[in-house]
Amino acid sequence: MTAARRWVADHFAMIVALFVLVYLFVPVAYTFAFSFNDYRKSNITWVGFTTKHWANPCGAQGACESLVVSLQVGAIATVLATILGTMIAFALVRHRFRGRTTSNLIVFIPMATPEIVLGASLLTIFVQGFSNIGLRLGFWTIVIAHIMFCISFVVVTVKARLQSLDPRLEEAAQDLYAGPGGTFWRVTFPLVLPGIVSAALLSFSLSFDDFIITNFVSGDETTFPKFVYTSYLRGIPAQANVIGFSMFAIAVLLVIAGQVIGNARRANKG
Repeated sequence: MTAARRWVADHFAMIVALFVLVYLFVPVAYTFAFSFNDYRKSNITWVGFTTKHWANPCGAQGACESLVVSLQVGAIATVLATILGTMIAFALVRHRFRGRTTSNLIVFIPMATPEIVLGASLLTIFVQGFSNIGLRLGFWTIVIAHIMFCISFVVVTVKARLQSLDPRLEEAAQDLYAGPGGTFWRVTFPLVLPGIVSAALLSFSLSFDDFIITNFVSGDETTFPKFVYTSYLRGIPAQANVIGFSMFAIAVLLVIAGQVIGNARRANKG
């Protein structure tokens, strides 16, 4: 009994980690398995094995159309949020100005605010305010909303990277007669770039995955999460499982590629 307790105590962290991993990946495994389900009307109970859904992922009406909308929204929101958020992060870290502390607080507000509150607030603004200038609920209101909540995550990510930089590197560049522009592009920007890329990937993930805020401001436009939700009422098609698992696999491959590239760069420096 004592030996068993000692073994559990020695391996407790590993056991908990395994349980957490199983808990996280069971839904992914379910999604993958039911992408091969040869169902008739509802993809809820297992009927038989087939690969026809992988051969035709656009077979379900509206699946690929909604995916394209989500990819377009995610791409636009990611680019603009990354640019704006990076500039805000540089301003907050590298400059001293009146209202700097308040600006730091304001940046965190969208992250701390419940999404249903943000969605309702944005819906009110778009309907009561911007509708007077011809802006209707649809693609561009989704983009504006996604940029708004993605900026905060970009600022926090890039800001953390900036604060971890060694200022002596930039001072060394200036000692070697590099101007402000040369110092920024040859020293500062390459060092901050991993943080910017991480912020961009995070922004795209948040934008692609968002449903609550999107459901408030999308009007008749349908994104992929909204398609999955509306399809649930009549049975989620297996094509949605195919697309969902494919996006998960792409994300995993990007993480692995980033890890491999990072390790290779560190090995070259060593």
